[in-house]
Amino acid sequence: MRQNKNTDTMKEQKIYEADDKMISLISDNYNLLQALGAFGISLGFGDKTVRETCENNGVDTHTFLAVVNFAINGIGVAEDDERISVSTLLHYLEASHAYFIDFQLPYIRRELEESLNENNSLAQLIMKLYDAYSHEIRRHMNYEQKTLFPYVEKLLEGQPASDYNVETFSKHHGATDQQLRELKILIIKYLPQDGLHNNQLTAALHDIYENEEWLSQHALVEDHIFVPAIRRLERLVKQGDVTRNITNMVFKDGILGHETLSAREKEVIIALVQGMANKEIAAHLGISVNTVITHRRNIAQKLQIHSPAGLTIYAIVNDLIDINAVKL
Repeated sequence: MRQNKNTDTMKEQKIYEADDKMISLISDNYNLLQALGAFGISLGFGDKTVRETCENNGVDTHTFLAVVNFAINGIGVAEDDERISVSTLLHYLEASHAYFIDFQLPYIRRELEESLNENNSLAQLIMKLYDAYSHEIRRHMNYEQKTLFPYVEKLLEGQPASDYNVETFSKHHGATDQQLRELKILIIKYLPQDGLHNNQLTAALHDIYENEEWLSQHALVEDHIFVPAIRRLERLVKQGDVTRNITNMVFKDGILGHETLSAREKEVIIALVQGMANKEIAAHLGISVNTVITHRRNIAQKLQIHSPAGLTIYAIVNDLIDINAVKL
């Protein structure tokens, strides 16, 4: 997604809300199409609203709109915004990585190969620069996949790490576009060719610029939405303030939080606090493991409770289970 950097234009941009039609949002901002896939939202949503579309696809609406409005209008998110769903952000970033590494990087490389003469020494240098750029991007994203994201998953389970925090990631979250700048300069300055190859190269160059903007926007979402959300999660886990968090969610506006849960979601919570693993829950309820995982994700999004201890207290407070049945 690309962020509109023109101040005057930004003032005219619409701030999208949950009751807006999803089709209107996409029609106004076609570059959000990739983001839909990263959030796990399929096309074919008809005239449903943003809220309806998100709920049908198991996506937290507030978090989706936070990313969208930041991308379009540059509207930031308060670091203490308790409604941001870390699990939704994590899924979005992981899917974005897969899209970029598995599809975009190989696609642009094929475009360059088709538009360049492999026997030309300058063309060989261009491919070498592109491969160096791709390697750096893969290294950067693989670090997040292997280090940052597992760390966040542990936090969501209420398990802080003693030797790592999000500040470590933030300090080393630098630019990776030096090779890309050199690549664009070489193409623009030194590679005018015949009409067909020039058109192919121009198309490849356009895609390179598009992906440069996408990657920049991706990094901004990480820095301005994901990192602050992780800082807040770190504080909650460190403080062990599970009870306060549950109280806020359970009794907010005088409404019991479990009323928003489906009967099946309540059954999953009961099974979890009884110590069952995903496979055991699936067998117990007669559903698939993937369905259990989906229910767990929806429960976390609805309650903003991510640790087993938190769910245990929630289940006891809301009379879903007797304390004697809890596996401690």
